[in-house]
Formats: sequence, C-alpha cells, structure tokens
Amino acid sequence: MNLSRLSLVGGVTAGSVLLLAGPAFAHVTVEGEAEKGGFATIAVKVPNERDNASTDKLELNLPADHPLASVMPEPVPGWDVKVTKEKLDKPIEMHGEKITEAVTKVTWTGGKIGPGQFQRFPLAVGQLPENTDQLVFKAIQTYDNDETVRWIEAPKENGEEPESPAPVLALTEPTGEGHSHGSAADAKGGHDHGSGSEESGHGEKAAAGSDSTARVLGVVGIVIGAAGLAFGFLAGRRRSS
Repeated sequence: MNLSRLSLVGGVTAGSVLLLAGPAFAHVTVEGEAEKGGFATIAVKVPNERDNASTDKLELNLPADHPLASVMPEPVPGWDVKVTKEKLDKPIEMHGEKITEAVTKVTWTGGKIGPGQFQRFPLAVGQLPENTDQLVFKAIQTYDNDETVRWIEAPKENGEEPESPAPVLALTEPTGEGHSHGSAADAKGGHDHGSGSEESGHGEKAAAGSDSTARVLGVVGIVIGAAGLAFGFLAGRRRSS
C-alpha cells in the first residue's frame, strides 16, 4: 500500500469518527428516559456549537399538549432560573387533586457556556403522561453575540433527524417498581441510587462504551502509525538515492 493510499485511508477513518461524534453533541438534548405516569429527574444538555461566542441564555418551552404540573429546576452555579406557569384550558388530575395551571417555560440566564464546552440543567418533572411515548420540548439557545438558535423541530416519522431537532424525552412503560425514576445524580451522570445489579448494569454499559471508543481510537492510531512508517521509509529511499 503506497503512501497516498495510506493517507486516504487515514483521512477517511478519522473523518468517519468525526462524523459519528459530531451530531451527538451538536444540539440541545434531553438526557435519559422516564416511565409513563411517574416522576423523573432529567437533564437538559446544552453544548456550545460556536467557536467565537458563548451561550448565555437557554429557554426551554414545555409541551402544551401534555402539560406538566410539577417542574422543579436544580440550582446551577452561576445561572439564574425562572419558571413560568400558565392557567390550563382544561384542568388535569394529579394525586386525586385537580391542577389548574402548569409550567410552560423554564429560562436560564446569567451564566456562560464557552466555546468547546457544554452545561447540564437538571429538572425534576411530573406527573408524566401515560398516553404518549415521548415529550417534545422546544429550546431556544442564545449567544452573547445576540445570535439565537431555535431547536424546535419535532422528530420526523421516517426517522431522519431534522435540521434543528427539538429535545425529546423518551417515555417507557412502567415497570411496577414505583414512581421514582431518577435523581439529580442520574441527570449529571452519577449512580447514587438503585440496587447493586442496577449499578453493575450502569458499569457494564460504561465499560462497553469505553471499549468501543478505545477500539475506534486504536484503529485510527494504527492507520496513522502505518502512514508514518511508510513516509519514513520513502524518505529514506530518496535520501539514499
């Protein structure tokens, strides 16, 4: 295999890694999933996709078709948070009580998410609906250069990702193990709850993810190393001739 072919393989491999990694971090997302009809602690993950500006505001609009009566933000150092509620056209029932208003928007301001960084904003939410498989939020991300990006497009039926995808919380069928489906530690990537088997499961998933990453990086390293050897060999031949 000549040097140009090695360079091509190395470029394609590295480019594939970047293409696979890019979309996962490009837009505002909701981490995790929750059970239908229960309560959960979720995290809104906000990456800064600009290299010349910082994110200084996030507005998260909650779904009007599935109102949430309880939305409690966890304090995030350096950020101010405002929870907006509105009267419901049709009251909903929760724990045997009629709820006449619901949270429609949560807004974070005052902090900074610099280039190449991200921030998680944990929320305790409930009671989650039982008649849908997902909740679609609408996020508006503002930068300190007055640029605004609207992550508001619902998932497409054909499975393709829209240009400006909205954050989506997946809802699963209840397991019958209660209505506590998360904690602030979960939203931040911790494991402060559950049985030993659950913690083991989390560890296995993390190990599997680390193993996959290591394999990808290993392949890239082999390709780059081979290219370097080939280059050195050719350079030596030129000098000797």
